[in-house]
Amino acid sequence: MMRLEATDKHRYHNLLDDDHANEMLESEGAGLAARVAELEVRCSRQAEELLCLRSTLADALRRLNALEGRAPATASAQRNGAYTGSTGTPTRELRITRQSTYRETAKRSSSYGSSASSLPQRRGPQHQSTGSLQSDSPASSSSLSPAPSPSPRATPAPHPAQHAAPAQPYRSRNSSTSSNQSPSPGATLTKRWNSTGDFTAQGLLPNARFTTTKSLLNLYSKPSQNGPMLKHGTHTCQYNEEDGSMRMYLRGRPVVLYGPSDHDTLDPAKVAPPPQSKLKLEWVYGYRGKDCRSNLYLLPTGEIVYFVAAVVVLFNVEEQCQRHYTGHTDDVKCIAIHPNKLIIASGQCAGHDRLDARPHIRVWNSVSLATLAVLGAGQLERAVSCLTFSRADGGALLAAVDDGPDHAISVWDWQRPDRPCLAETKCSVDTVVAAEFHPLDKNQIVTCGKGHIAFWTLDASNVLFKRMGIFETRDKPKYVTCLGFNHNGDVISGDSNGNLTVWGRGTNTISKLVRGVHAGAVFSVCARKDGAVLSAGGKDGRLVLFDADLRPAGAETVIEGHYGGVRVVAEGRGAQLYIGTTRNCILHGDLELGFTPAVLGHVDEVWGLAAHPTLPQFVSGGWDKLLQLWDGLSHSTVWSKDIEERAQSCAWAADGGAIAVGCASGKWLVFDPLSRDLVAQHQDGTEPIQTIQYSPDNKMVAIGSRDNFIYIYQVDDDCTRYSRLGKCLGHSSFITHLDWSEDSQYIRSNSGDYELLYWNATTCRQITSPTSMRDVVWATTNCPITFHTVGVWPDNADGTDINSCTRSHDSRLAATGDDFGKVKLYAYPVTQPKSLCHQYGGHSSHVTSVRFLPDDSRLISGGGLDTSIMQWIVD
Repeated sequence: MMRLEATDKHRYHNLLDDDHANEMLESEGAGLAARVAELEVRCSRQAEELLCLRSTLADALRRLNALEGRAPATASAQRNGAYTGSTGTPTRELRITRQSTYRETAKRSSSYGSSASSLPQRRGPQHQSTGSLQSDSPASSSSLSPAPSPSPRATPAPHPAQHAAPAQPYRSRNSSTSSNQSPSPGATLTKRWNSTGDFTAQGLLPNARFTTTKSLLNLYSKPSQNGPMLKHGTHTCQYNEEDGSMRMYLRGRPVVLYGPSDHDTLDPAKVAPPPQSKLKLEWVYGYRGKDCRSNLYLLPTGEIVYFVAAVVVLFNVEEQCQRHYTGHTDDVKCIAIHPNKLIIASGQCAGHDRLDARPHIRVWNSVSLATLAVLGAGQLERAVSCLTFSRADGGALLAAVDDGPDHAISVWDWQRPDRPCLAETKCSVDTVVAAEFHPLDKNQIVTCGKGHIAFWTLDASNVLFKRMGIFETRDKPKYVTCLGFNHNGDVISGDSNGNLTVWGRGTNTISKLVRGVHAGAVFSVCARKDGAVLSAGGKDGRLVLFDADLRPAGAETVIEGHYGGVRVVAEGRGAQLYIGTTRNCILHGDLELGFTPAVLGHVDEVWGLAAHPTLPQFVSGGWDKLLQLWDGLSHSTVWSKDIEERAQSCAWAADGGAIAVGCASGKWLVFDPLSRDLVAQHQDGTEPIQTIQYSPDNKMVAIGSRDNFIYIYQVDDDCTRYSRLGKCLGHSSFITHLDWSEDSQYIRSNSGDYELLYWNATTCRQITSPTSMRDVVWATTNCPITFHTVGVWPDNADGTDINSCTRSHDSRLAATGDDFGKVKLYAYPVTQPKSLCHQYGGHSSHVTSVRFLPDDSRLISGGGLDTSIMQWIVD
């Protein structure tokens, strides 16, 4: 028996040894896999460095040959992987042919998600500045640029035709930069010029995990002594006095731009001042009801308060005037009203800049719009999903729920923002959709969300205790979707089964259950001043009135389906109600007379935007398949039409008699703006129509597609009949922008690989000599890559950061919209590489389009994923 026990013990130890060995093998395997991944990344970086070195060597050989008066050594350049461009200059050009997947959707995330960049990192320390013209350190260094990443989509460019004029050696007048210097490991800061006009400095981004895929400018790595350096952006622009051309670099690729023959000599080192005119936010079109709750309230001033993008709007419906709180830097996700009805708290999500756009709460005065406190910066993780002021003690406390993985609930003494939060604890592993302080019981909070309702108590030692609501098993809903309180202090909750549940005051048990009130989830419960309770359905769009004991009062109404379901109900004056809907509309009215829209907006990304040629009106189109005509003076919707296609671009005919809409399916439609009738429909390819423009004489229309082609049509019969003249072939990437000349003879276009090409509109042939087009007068400036818009590009632009560019009709101002939610105003022409500007926030997503109204008194901007349209007064 003893021998068997010894044998068993021996086997037990062997099993333990095997377990330890397996653990060690697993650990070593994981370490080996990490090491292999690291080596693969290092090999990839070294391959990119070799590519950069080859390009730099080819450029050096060309310069040496030019100095010695000999022809460029094309054979040796080609052996080094260079391809001879149109000027005879060996440059490694990678033409990126993008497929039908949208760069914008994959790249821009706003509050809708972000990811770390997978692009090659910089080989030197990166110091960011948003407009300071002072040196950050005594030493100066050149602007660095990563090379274009090799990819299966990148193909070598063909040999284009030679320019008519021979290439001239560039004599750079910018002595502050050099392409042959490398930052030393000891230099931690670098001198940077900027062209954004924002004079607040920013610090280093500590490492690459704080970056998003928005741009290459945030990439950071340890200093390298022998890393390749490429010129980047307008920081290293070179002006050639002999032929009057400017060379700029986008993602390491040179772009040569020729100025007018009578243009004065430029000094790239000089700084152009910002314009005297400025912008002021006048009106915000839109409302965020699609995915946010408890976001509509009435103030004693008669204003309703709601939010869209990064702006909280205070809108007086009767007087038709708006005020705006613009203290946020990214998407506002929730608001709460203090019991005194004057102080407002609003919470935002994390933005693109993890330093300046961290999730936080702002408490502010609704009369003066002055910020009273900023809470939670650096403590909140993802976004503020719920906010509520305490009500039983006069609003001394503020509770917030973070949208992070733990959905932490925190309680703040908001009047003392220097103090940390009073209490914080994990709220739920599941989604939390609502949180409310009890109106009668002090320090009592109720939260609800996926599969739960919780009752919290904040004790005297500032510790939060939770009691879970007890459901009967068969009645437990998938979601508890909203909260309200009756006059007795009982909690009324609505759920995803369409039921209303009453929870006795001070208990966590059900005292009454009303089943099947709505066909679908209950999205809002509103306790009125007279004690009645109003419930609203998000799916059926019904409003049902109950008395104080939740007995049906016999009054109900249904919202028209095209407005969407009911997201939130706010009580107005008397019997008036304000309703926020799931299709981003705000309605006002009452149960007897019905409801009319006070605010209309888009529901999905806004891409198309075009201003009327003579009237203060503009049209917008988005991926929600809505085409809407707006009046810029009355700030109202003239009409809204479902076009059954996702709109990608818009344009007015030169006489205002037609609206052309480019669609994501490759179709383009023409509508009569008076009757809203479809008068023409055509299909060009299956890729999205990125841009569409009528000629100034209204006899032709140009359609730029994502399939790399520009289609030209002849226009007849008052813009109702279209005949295709041909298509322009020559771009190696998708068309992004185009302009017509004033005489309607020529077109210029930009593409996704930073090309500027010229075309004869009547023959659809490319004009291969850009010098012959230098004195052409252009009717618009929609193309951001031109000689007159060099200065709109920031130092570290990657070529896709600027989504839209426009010029005022009097040619005094230029405006741009970029990937970072900024609208910028420049003095036109923007020929100085270092041009200061006025910069404005408000959008929380990429600004897809900017346009001046015909009298140049206002600028309109569209906000992409934030679905908003903003109207700015030009002062």
